[in-house]
Amino acid sequence: MLKIGVLVSGGGTNLQAIMDAIDAGEITNAKVDIVISNNASAYALERARKHDVEAMCIAPKDYPDREAFHKALLSKLQERGVDLIVLAGYLVAIPPMMVEAYPNKIINIHPSLIPSFCGVGYYGLHVHEAALKRGVKVTGATVHFVDTGTDTGPIILQKAVKIEPDDTPQSLQRSVMEKAEWKILPKAINLIANGKISVEDHIVTISD
Repeated sequence: MLKIGVLVSGGGTNLQAIMDAIDAGEITNAKVDIVISNNASAYALERARKHDVEAMCIAPKDYPDREAFHKALLSKLQERGVDLIVLAGYLVAIPPMMVEAYPNKIINIHPSLIPSFCGVGYYGLHVHEAALKRGVKVTGATVHFVDTGTDTGPIILQKAVKIEPDDTPQSLQRSVMEKAEWKILPKAINLIANGKISVEDHIVTISD
C-alpha cells in the first residue's frame, strides 16, 4: 500500500480529486496518509479532516530559517513513512534535501503543457494569464517528477485543453483543472502505486 503525503497551499481541489479517485477505486494500492500545508487557513486541511486524514500546518514563519523549516517538513514526512509526496498546488519551493531523500518519489501537477509557461514565476493564475497573452489555442496540464529545478523533472502525463475565445484567466484555470488536472493527477498516482512507471535518463516509461 503506497502511503501518500500531499502538500498543498490553498483550497485543495486536486487533493479532493485524489481522495475521490481512491474512494471510487480509480486509484488502487494507495492511501493519503497525511496532508500538510504551509497555510494554516488552507481549506485543503479541512477537506483532509473530513476524510479522516491527518492534516497539519508546517509554515516557514514558525521556524528561525528556511533550513529549519525544510528539516521539520522532511522529518514529518519520514516519520509517517510516506512513500510518495504529491505537490497539489503547493506554493513553496522544494529543497534539494527533500529531492535527495525522495528521488523520483515527488510529483507535481503544473497547469500548462510543459515546457510552455513553466519555471520561476509561473504558478496559479499567472500561468493562464501568460497563455492568454501569448494567444495559444491549446493549453493543458502536466504531471511530472520533481527534481532540483523548477518544473524541470521527468514528465509523466500531459493532457491538452482547448482555449475558448471568451476565456479569462479564471475560466481557463477552472477548465484546465476540470478537464486535465483532476484526471491526470489521480491517473499518475495509480500508475506509480501499481508499479507501472520507470524512469531512466530523464524519460518516463509507462508499462501496461
